[in-house]
Amino acid sequence: MTIEVHPFAAGCGAEIRGVDIRKKLSAEDRDAIRKAWLDNLVLRFRGVPMSDDEHMAFTRQFGELEYNPARLIEKQYGVETGQSGRKTEIPPEISVISNIVENGKPIGGLGDGEAFWHTDSSFVDVPPAASLLRSLECPPPTSGGSTYFLNCYTAYETLPEATKQRIDGKIMVHAATHSSGGIAHKGFEHVDDVSKVPGARQPMVRTHPETGKKSLFLGRRINAYVLGLPVEESEELLDELWGHMVQERFTWRQDWQVGDLVWWDNRCAMHRRDAFDGSKRRLMHRTQLKGTRPM
Repeated sequence: MTIEVHPFAAGCGAEIRGVDIRKKLSAEDRDAIRKAWLDNLVLRFRGVPMSDDEHMAFTRQFGELEYNPARLIEKQYGVETGQSGRKTEIPPEISVISNIVENGKPIGGLGDGEAFWHTDSSFVDVPPAASLLRSLECPPPTSGGSTYFLNCYTAYETLPEATKQRIDGKIMVHAATHSSGGIAHKGFEHVDDVSKVPGARQPMVRTHPETGKKSLFLGRRINAYVLGLPVEESEELLDELWGHMVQERFTWRQDWQVGDLVWWDNRCAMHRRDAFDGSKRRLMHRTQLKGTRPM
């Protein structure tokens, strides 16, 4: 066994060493990496420059590749989102996250702004099980752009018992109205009634299909709504839950270096990103693993 698992002194996360993930894994190494992922929620492989083909091949060893979010939105909502400036040679299973502009058009999404706490694509009925994000170009940490990951298991486990009972069995709408950067999709610049926005109906408490553990599953805050509650009561409950969940004690921070690959469990971990200096180039490519319907 060559795998070394080095957990971080934080609410989640571990670095994996001792294996070249650009090559086909042995069954033993693959199982060890999968166990480390389920145990730690977030894994970092440091200093491993990869091609898109190598990135996708590594991901496929752990499940079926999912399409990028634009394809998922188009499939569920029939909305032609397009991807302005997207290069045709980029496979549809790859998401490009970048602030780089070529020929007057952005080559990827999110730009250089802040990305708020969110679960990837939870606004579709079957969100991805995992995201694997690799750094091709990035500014130094002093320029911003760090990514933070949050352990939704411990956020749930540390709730007061009365709150756990209150949200048990509750369903909420994960709105499809905004990007993770808070940018409204066309037609949703102003929302008067959050109970009527489009989005997936998801359980507020999700049971992980592999570990059997329960976690908070709130998606993102903007335009969220708890079914069956008056809007004001829904807002108060969600504010209470978010105030508890995003405590620093539940989080780990990733300061990016070129060649980093970070893999997180989208079923029990949330993430956000700091804004960064827009004069610095940043280019990330992401794959995702297909998931199962939240329960």
